[in-house]
Amino acid sequence: MIKLEIEHIRETFHQMTRRLGLLDKNCCKVGDSYLSVTQSHILYQINKRRDPSMQDIADTLGIDITTFSRQIQTLVKLGLVVKTEHFEDRRIYVLSLSEEGAGVVRLISEQMNSYFQELFSNMTDFERDTVIKSIQLLNQCLAKSGVCCSPLR
Repeated sequence: MIKLEIEHIRETFHQMTRRLGLLDKNCCKVGDSYLSVTQSHILYQINKRRDPSMQDIADTLGIDITTFSRQIQTLVKLGLVVKTEHFEDRRIYVLSLSEEGAGVVRLISEQMNSYFQELFSNMTDFERDTVIKSIQLLNQCLAKSGVCCSPLR
């Protein structure tokens, strides 16, 4: 690949990152507080699993446990997450959504579903399927890459 093509690919990823709001400090409002994109991802992952440990979710999201703990404390204070000692091992904490947290996850899911429906409504079925398959392929390649999430190695 020549340098010009690589620069074009980088620019495309930069634009997509901005348009998806991945650089935004906040993604949504809960009462008088705002959730960060990271906190939204944490809630999503807790919702996907049954009683995950803090370490499980931190590992899934690629967040160090110290940073993750601070995020969890904020979500607990907001009343969105419940943190409980594991019944067999008191060193492990299990996470679950509170009733309010489950409601927030539903609201975010509805907003995201609406967003993607609107986004894909501007494409033909063939274009939509091609884009989705391409994103899935890119995700698979990222998972296999030795430099994923570490471009400065």
